[in-house]
Amino acid sequence: MNTVRKPVVAGVFYPAEQKKLQDEIDLLLSLSKSEINLTKIFGIVVPHAGYIYSGRTAAFGFNLLKDKGYKNVIIISPSHREYFPGISIYDGQAFETPLGSIPINNQLAEKLTIGSNTIFKSTTGHKQEHAVEVQIPFLQTVLKDFTIVPVVMGDQGRSFVDELAVKISEIIDDNTIVVASSDLSHYHTKYEANQLDSIVEKRILDFDFDRLQYDLESNTCEACGGGPIVAMMKAAFRLKKNKSIILNRSDSGDTSGDNNEVVGYLSAAVYGD
Repeated sequence: MNTVRKPVVAGVFYPAEQKKLQDEIDLLLSLSKSEINLTKIFGIVVPHAGYIYSGRTAAFGFNLLKDKGYKNVIIISPSHREYFPGISIYDGQAFETPLGSIPINNQLAEKLTIGSNTIFKSTTGHKQEHAVEVQIPFLQTVLKDFTIVPVVMGDQGRSFVDELAVKISEIIDDNTIVVASSDLSHYHTKYEANQLDSIVEKRILDFDFDRLQYDLESNTCEACGGGPIVAMMKAAFRLKKNKSIILNRSDSGDTSGDNNEVVGYLSAAVYGD
Protein backbone atom coordinates (compact mmCIF):
# COMPACT_ATOMS: atom_id res chain seq x y z
CA MET A 1 0.00 0.00 0.00
CA ASN A 2 1.37 3.42 -0.94
CA THR A 3 1.41 5.81 2.01
CA VAL A 4 1.52 9.50 1.13
CA ARG A 5 1.81 12.03 3.92
CA LYS A 6 -0.73 14.76 3.12
CA PRO A 7 -0.07 18.41 4.05
CA VAL A 8 -1.44 19.37 7.46
CA VAL A 9 -0.41 23.04 7.77
CA ALA A 10 -1.23 24.25 4.24
CA GLY A 11 -3.47 27.28 4.64
CA VAL A 12 -2.01 27.91 8.11
CA PHE A 13 1.78 28.15 7.82
CA TYR A 14 1.77 28.77 4.07
CA PRO A 15 -0.83 29.22 1.28
CA ALA A 16 -2.88 26.15 0.40
CA GLU A 17 -3.48 27.20 -3.18
CA GLN A 18 -0.74 26.20 -5.60
CA LYS A 19 -0.27 29.50 -7.44
CA LYS A 20 -0.38 31.61 -4.28
CA LEU A 21 2.17 29.34 -2.63
CA GLN A 22 4.50 29.42 -5.63
CA ASP A 23 4.20 33.19 -5.93
CA GLU A 24 4.99 33.65 -2.23
CA ILE A 25 8.06 31.41 -2.36
CA ASP A 26 9.31 33.12 -5.52
CA LEU A 27 8.92 36.50 -3.82
CA LEU A 28 10.70 35.37 -0.65
CA LEU A 29 13.59 33.96 -2.68
CA SER A 30 13.88 37.17 -4.71
CA LEU A 31 14.03 39.24 -1.51
CA SER A 32 16.69 37.03 0.08
CA LYS A 33 19.41 36.80 -2.51
CA SER A 34 23.00 36.81 -1.34
CA GLU A 35 26.39 37.26 -2.94
CA ILE A 36 27.50 34.08 -1.15
CA ASN A 37 28.01 31.09 -3.45
CA LEU A 38 29.16 27.89 -1.77
CA THR A 39 29.89 24.81 -3.88
CA LYS A 40 30.44 22.07 -1.27
CA ILE A 41 27.51 22.51 1.06
CA PHE A 42 26.95 19.80 3.65
CA GLY A 43 23.79 21.23 5.16
CA ILE A 44 21.74 24.28 6.04
CA VAL A 45 19.90 25.47 9.12
CA VAL A 46 16.50 27.01 8.38
CA PRO A 47 13.48 28.02 10.50
CA HIS A 48 10.05 26.43 10.32
CA ALA A 49 7.47 29.03 11.36
CA GLY A 50 4.76 30.48 9.17
CA TYR A 51 6.23 31.91 5.99
CA ILE A 52 5.00 35.40 6.85
CA TYR A 53 7.30 35.37 9.87
CA SER A 54 10.29 33.19 9.01
CA GLY A 55 10.03 32.66 5.26
CA ARG A 56 12.49 35.36 4.29
CA THR A 57 15.14 34.06 6.70
CA ALA A 58 14.56 30.52 5.41
CA ALA A 59 14.86 31.74 1.83
CA PHE A 60 18.46 32.86 2.44
CA GLY A 61 19.30 29.22 3.13
CA PHE A 62 17.35 27.74 0.25
CA ASN A 63 18.80 30.23 -2.23
CA LEU A 64 22.18 28.56 -1.67
CA LEU A 65 20.78 25.28 -3.00
CA LYS A 66 19.29 26.73 -6.17
CA ASP A 67 20.37 24.86 -9.30
CA LYS A 68 22.99 22.89 -7.34
CA GLY A 69 21.55 19.55 -8.49
CA TYR A 70 21.25 17.80 -5.14
CA LYS A 71 19.29 14.57 -5.55
CA ASN A 72 18.56 13.69 -1.91
CA VAL A 73 17.61 15.84 1.08
CA ILE A 74 17.71 14.58 4.66
CA ILE A 75 15.35 16.86 6.62
CA ILE A 76 15.81 16.69 10.41
CA SER A 77 13.20 18.28 12.63
CA PRO A 78 12.17 18.30 16.28
CA SER A 79 8.89 16.75 17.37
CA HIS A 80 6.56 19.50 18.55
CA ARG A 81 3.46 17.44 19.29
CA GLU A 82 4.55 14.12 20.76
CA TYR A 83 7.45 12.81 22.77
CA PHE A 84 8.94 9.42 21.97
CA PRO A 85 12.35 7.99 22.89
CA GLY A 86 13.92 7.77 19.48
CA ILE A 87 14.24 9.14 15.96
CA SER A 88 11.48 8.45 13.45
CA ILE A 89 11.85 8.36 9.67
CA TYR A 90 8.52 8.57 7.90
CA ASP A 91 7.47 5.09 6.81
CA GLY A 92 5.80 5.90 3.53
CA GLN A 93 6.33 6.62 -0.14
CA ALA A 94 5.98 10.40 -0.44
CA PHE A 95 5.22 13.78 1.13
CA GLU A 96 2.59 15.87 -0.61
CA THR A 97 2.35 19.68 -0.72
CA PRO A 98 0.22 21.99 -2.90
CA LEU A 99 3.18 21.97 -5.33
CA GLY A 100 3.03 18.19 -5.78
CA SER A 101 4.45 15.03 -4.23
CA ILE A 102 8.09 14.34 -3.43
CA PRO A 103 9.19 10.69 -3.13
CA ILE A 104 10.86 9.40 0.00
CA ASN A 105 14.22 7.73 -0.50
CA ASN A 106 13.49 4.51 1.38
CA GLN A 107 16.88 3.07 0.46
CA LEU A 108 18.67 5.90 2.29
CA ALA A 109 16.15 5.71 5.12
CA GLU A 110 16.84 2.02 5.52
CA LYS A 111 20.59 2.65 5.70
CA LEU A 112 20.03 5.10 8.56
CA THR A 113 18.16 2.46 10.57
CA ILE A 114 20.47 -0.53 10.04
CA GLY A 115 21.99 -1.66 13.33
CA SER A 116 20.24 1.09 15.30
CA ASN A 117 17.93 0.71 18.28
CA THR A 118 17.27 4.44 18.19
CA ILE A 119 16.45 5.26 14.57
CA PHE A 120 13.40 3.55 13.09
CA LYS A 121 10.85 3.87 10.29
CA SER A 122 7.40 4.86 11.51
CA THR A 123 4.64 7.43 11.22
CA THR A 124 5.29 8.34 14.86
CA GLY A 125 5.98 12.04 15.21
CA HIS A 126 5.02 12.82 11.61
CA LYS A 127 1.23 12.97 11.60
CA GLN A 128 0.85 16.61 12.70
CA GLU A 129 4.46 17.81 12.55
CA HIS A 130 5.00 21.04 10.60
CA ALA A 131 8.79 21.40 10.89
CA VAL A 132 9.50 18.99 8.01
CA GLU A 133 6.51 19.95 5.89
CA VAL A 134 7.20 23.69 5.62
CA GLN A 135 10.66 23.05 4.13
CA ILE A 136 9.43 21.00 1.21
CA PRO A 137 7.78 23.71 -0.96
CA PHE A 138 11.04 25.69 -0.83
CA LEU A 139 12.95 22.58 -1.87
CA GLN A 140 10.46 21.94 -4.68
CA THR A 141 11.26 25.41 -6.01
CA VAL A 142 15.08 25.35 -5.85
CA LEU A 143 15.72 21.68 -6.71
CA LYS A 144 14.48 19.33 -9.40
CA ASP A 145 14.08 15.53 -9.43
CA PHE A 146 15.02 14.95 -5.80
CA THR A 147 13.98 12.66 -2.97
CA ILE A 148 13.69 13.30 0.77
CA VAL A 149 14.36 11.45 4.00
CA PRO A 150 11.99 13.03 6.58
CA VAL A 151 13.46 12.61 10.10
CA VAL A 152 11.75 13.66 13.34
CA MET A 153 13.64 13.57 16.64
CA GLY A 154 11.32 12.52 19.46
CA ASP A 155 14.18 12.94 21.94
CA GLN A 156 17.06 15.37 21.42
CA GLY A 157 19.23 13.97 24.20
CA ARG A 158 22.96 13.67 23.60
CA SER A 159 22.95 9.95 22.84
CA PHE A 160 20.25 10.36 20.17
CA VAL A 161 22.04 13.32 18.61
CA ASP A 162 25.34 11.44 18.52
CA GLU A 163 23.92 8.32 16.90
CA LEU A 164 22.12 10.31 14.22
CA ALA A 165 25.33 12.23 13.48
CA VAL A 166 27.32 9.02 13.05
CA LYS A 167 24.68 7.44 10.82
CA ILE A 168 24.38 10.50 8.57
CA SER A 169 28.16 10.73 8.20
CA GLU A 170 28.22 7.08 7.08
CA ILE A 171 25.63 7.40 4.31
CA ILE A 172 25.91 10.92 2.93
CA ASP A 173 27.46 11.66 -0.45
CA ASP A 174 27.96 14.66 -2.73
CA ASN A 175 24.41 14.33 -4.10
CA THR A 176 22.85 14.59 -0.64
CA ILE A 177 22.20 17.66 1.50
CA VAL A 178 21.05 17.94 5.13
CA VAL A 179 18.40 20.43 6.26
CA ALA A 180 18.27 21.08 10.02
CA SER A 181 14.87 22.59 10.85
CA SER A 182 14.80 24.88 13.89
CA ASP A 183 13.44 28.09 15.32
CA LEU A 184 15.31 29.82 18.14
CA SER A 185 14.06 31.42 21.37
CA HIS A 186 10.33 31.63 22.05
CA TYR A 187 8.21 34.38 23.62
CA HIS A 188 10.83 36.66 25.12
CA THR A 189 11.13 40.38 24.52
CA LYS A 190 13.07 41.34 21.42
CA TYR A 191 16.02 42.38 23.58
CA GLU A 192 16.05 39.11 25.54
CA ALA A 193 15.63 37.08 22.36
CA ASN A 194 18.60 38.81 20.80
CA GLN A 195 20.74 37.93 23.84
CA LEU A 196 19.72 34.26 23.65
CA ASP A 197 19.80 33.89 19.89
CA SER A 198 23.20 35.54 19.53
CA ILE A 199 24.63 32.63 21.55
CA VAL A 200 23.29 30.10 19.02
CA GLU A 201 24.58 32.26 16.20
CA LYS A 202 28.07 32.44 17.72
CA ARG A 203 28.27 28.69 18.41
CA ILE A 204 27.32 27.88 14.82
CA LEU A 205 29.70 30.49 13.41
CA ASP A 206 32.54 29.16 15.61
CA PHE A 207 31.59 25.59 14.62
CA ASP A 208 31.46 24.81 18.33
CA PHE A 209 28.75 22.14 18.45
CA ASP A 210 29.91 20.89 21.87
CA ARG A 211 29.36 24.30 23.45
CA LEU A 212 26.06 24.66 21.60
CA GLN A 213 24.87 21.33 22.97
CA TYR A 214 25.97 22.30 26.48
CA ASP A 215 24.29 25.71 26.22
CA LEU A 216 21.06 24.09 25.06
CA GLU A 217 21.16 21.52 27.87
CA SER A 218 21.81 24.23 30.48
CA ASN A 219 19.12 26.55 29.03
CA THR A 220 21.71 29.22 28.28
CA CYS A 221 20.08 29.53 24.86
CA GLU A 222 17.04 28.10 23.09
CA ALA A 223 16.46 26.27 19.81
CA CYS A 224 13.56 23.86 19.45
CA GLY A 225 15.59 22.07 16.77
CA GLY A 226 18.89 22.27 18.61
CA GLY A 227 19.31 18.52 18.31
CA PRO A 228 18.97 18.57 14.52
CA ILE A 229 21.48 21.45 14.29
CA VAL A 230 24.06 19.72 16.50
CA ALA A 231 23.57 16.36 14.75
CA MET A 232 24.13 17.97 11.36
CA MET A 233 27.24 19.81 12.55
CA LYS A 234 28.70 16.70 14.20
CA ALA A 235 28.11 14.63 11.07
CA ALA A 236 29.84 17.29 8.97
CA PHE A 237 32.78 17.46 11.40
CA ARG A 238 33.29 13.71 11.11
CA LEU A 239 33.82 14.24 7.38
CA LYS A 240 36.12 17.25 7.90
CA LYS A 241 33.51 19.68 6.60
CA ASN A 242 33.89 22.12 9.46
CA LYS A 243 33.17 25.54 8.04
CA SER A 244 30.02 27.53 8.67
CA ILE A 245 28.42 30.83 7.76
CA ILE A 246 25.44 32.72 9.14
CA LEU A 247 23.13 33.87 6.37
CA ASN A 248 20.41 35.75 8.23
CA ARG A 249 18.86 36.17 11.68
CA SER A 250 15.51 37.75 12.50
CA ASP A 251 12.52 37.42 14.80
CA SER A 252 8.75 37.52 14.51
CA GLY A 253 8.62 41.11 15.76
CA ASP A 254 10.21 42.24 12.50
CA THR A 255 6.96 41.26 10.80
CA SER A 256 4.31 41.63 13.48
CA GLY A 257 5.64 44.79 15.13
CA ASP A 258 5.05 43.14 18.53
CA ASN A 259 8.41 43.09 20.29
CA ASN A 260 7.12 41.91 23.66
CA GLU A 261 6.95 38.18 22.85
CA VAL A 262 8.97 37.21 19.80
CA VAL A 263 10.21 33.98 18.22
CA GLY A 264 13.74 33.95 16.84
CA TYR A 265 14.86 32.61 13.45
CA LEU A 266 18.23 31.92 11.84
CA SER A 267 19.56 30.52 8.59
CA ALA A 268 23.09 29.18 8.24
CA ALA A 269 25.17 26.85 6.11
CA VAL A 270 27.77 24.21 6.93
CA TYR A 271 30.29 23.35 4.23
CA GLY A 272 33.77 22.10 3.44
CA ASP A 273 36.63 22.72 1.06
